[in-house]
Amino acid sequence: MHALLSPAGRLWLRLRLNEIGPLLSLAGCGLFAWLFIVLADEVFEGETHAIDSTILLALRNPDNLADPIGPRWLEETARDITGLGGYTILTLVTVSVTICLLMAGKRGAAILLAVAVIGGTLLSTGLKIGFERPRPELVPHATQVYTASFPSGHAMLSAVTYLTLGALLARVQQRRRIKAFVMGLAVVTTLLVGVSRIYLGVHWPSDVLGGWAVGAAWASLCWFVALQLQRRGQVEKPGETSSPP
Repeated sequence: MHALLSPAGRLWLRLRLNEIGPLLSLAGCGLFAWLFIVLADEVFEGETHAIDSTILLALRNPDNLADPIGPRWLEETARDITGLGGYTILTLVTVSVTICLLMAGKRGAAILLAVAVIGGTLLSTGLKIGFERPRPELVPHATQVYTASFPSGHAMLSAVTYLTLGALLARVQQRRRIKAFVMGLAVVTTLLVGVSRIYLGVHWPSDVLGGWAVGAAWASLCWFVALQLQRRGQVEKPGETSSPP
């Protein structure tokens, strides 16, 4: 198809393709930020309490609210999955991948990942302090918690970390099938972490939805910035290195 286009036509097509990524990332940031604002307003007004309570109670044995529904192995699995969104695991993953990127000469990508995760952590902490929503006491917690409830830090930071990692890995792949698998894995992991927080009774469902929304908004914003820096040569393009390995 490219061979049928004039040089001017090929240039126009290339520019159009280069604009799709920034436009999609900026649109995603706006959409998810708007969803978070709407949800936060509903939470602040107490409009989500009824549906939050219904969902939490539906996930517990009515004869023993300390017992989540399902076999014992499911509860243990939920604890394992929720650990994927904990500070320890996310810090280990972020530091390991950052070092790997630096060793590969991709300094720009390493800085992008570190800034995205650290910035997301600070944002999550600030939002928790700002809203100061108590943890649900409707059912006993099946794991320990130490911070405020809204938005879910596990849901938010897993979205920030895994979606950013997924995007970075997808950049270096040429086949669309592999790109789709990598991003799909990042999304599924993020969703499972959030669902595990609800199942274990440590978050209201609206906390998790809020965490997903603001986490996805932050990840989209970081990716938009990365694409702009890539255009200026401050972040490596796929296959490039900032220094000889």
